[in-house]
Amino acid sequence: MSIYENILSVRDRIKNSAQRSGRDPEGITLVAVTKNQPVSAVKEIIKAGINDIGENRAQEILLKYREITDKINWHFIGHLQRNKVRYIIPFTYLIQSVDSIALAKEINKRASMIGKMQDILLEVNISGETSKHGFPPQEVIATIDELTSLRNVRVKGLMMMAPFIGDTNVLRPYFTKLKELFDNLTSRQGSNIEMRYLSMGMTNDFEVAIEEGSNMVRIGTAVFKT
Repeated sequence: MSIYENILSVRDRIKNSAQRSGRDPEGITLVAVTKNQPVSAVKEIIKAGINDIGENRAQEILLKYREITDKINWHFIGHLQRNKVRYIIPFTYLIQSVDSIALAKEINKRASMIGKMQDILLEVNISGETSKHGFPPQEVIATIDELTSLRNVRVKGLMMMAPFIGDTNVLRPYFTKLKELFDNLTSRQGSNIEMRYLSMGMTNDFEVAIEEGSNMVRIGTAVFKT
């Protein structure tokens, strides 16, 4: 299948998952993950109608940004080192993987230097796996309260990476738990708190994630498979 056909298939699966849970498919954002893909492939998915592109590494997103002139939303979705923040702040639409207060403060500092309000998601380690980054669920509320003092960072929601398990139904409780936390945080609206995005679900589990409340999915393999 071509990349275009893959995107049509993914969109169809998103639509079906949304309808199964009684939701509007238009309310779900597809972020195409282009890690290790050449610039030519990124241009191809843009032509196919993709407006949101996710990258895992600062060097790679910077390289692709410099070579792609189309107006798209760049998402940073990988582990971000504080010393790399300054490179991606000028053009990144959403940093999805903020996993520490120190990182949020560095983002705020760099954004303030260019007069930008940077949107972020807080990464939550919902499974408690030591191999994953993110805030423990029980620390998220206190973290958001602390981040209200930052003038150049806006918390737009939560993100998670589920355990890699073949039986996706086993993952449901993880998605459900983050959705419950997300819903509990919607009352914490403020000048820099706007709980809008719940980013959960990748190629192997995005349909279950949507059924459990995700409104943003990060898909790489299913878009670029041959």
